Amino acid sequence: MNAAAPGPDGRPRCRWSLSPDELPYHDTEWGFPVADDQRLFEKLCLEGFQAGLSWRTILVKRPAFRAAFADFDFRVVAGYDERDVERLLADAGIVRHRGKIEATVNNAARAIETVAEHGSLAAYLWRFEPAAAELAEPQTLTTSPAAIALSKDLKKRGWTFVGPTTMFAFMQAMGLVNDHVAGCVIRDEVATARGRFTPPA
Repeated sequence: MNAAAPGPDGRPRCRWSLSPDELPYHDTEWGFPVADDQRLFEKLCLEGFQAGLSWRTILVKRPAFRAAFADFDFRVVAGYDERDVERLLADAGIVRHRGKIEATVNNAARAIETVAEHGSLAAYLWRFEPAAAELAEPQTLTTSPAAIALSKDLKKRGWTFVGPTTMFAFMQAMGLVNDHVAGCVIRDEVATARGRFTPPA
């Protein structure tokens, strides 16, 4: 089941990506390296919201999430109070889960602290990029030692909804791991993009 499958244009891609909702995300975002703090924070939050749900569910709701959480500007979200939490619990466009909403507000404050310590969220997160030898073949893992280490460190810093499986999915999406299956036409594009990318220090 890890083999690539033909997409609507006949070119092979990861099997999970073939729905109309997921294909553009797969082709233009998933696995490409990201150094923008706001986008990294967004993905950390959305992976937390995904827990127990499908990524397609979250992806379809992503515009509503962005509207609800100030485009994931963590400096703004950190200032949300209980009235904002109640407002978000009434927002049918997002996943209305109190724990996940409160985690997003909490994690925004933790992101500010992380930036103060490391200069940027990107500089902190890219320290956890795994060595190639750590990984198995594409899409055969649900976590990795690097994802476990990131999860542990984030939790020590007070972040929540950042378990090892969630952090591995984050690494897959943000380019710390190239997990496009062998034969997927996007795999080489991601590898090229990573080769041109300099991780922030």
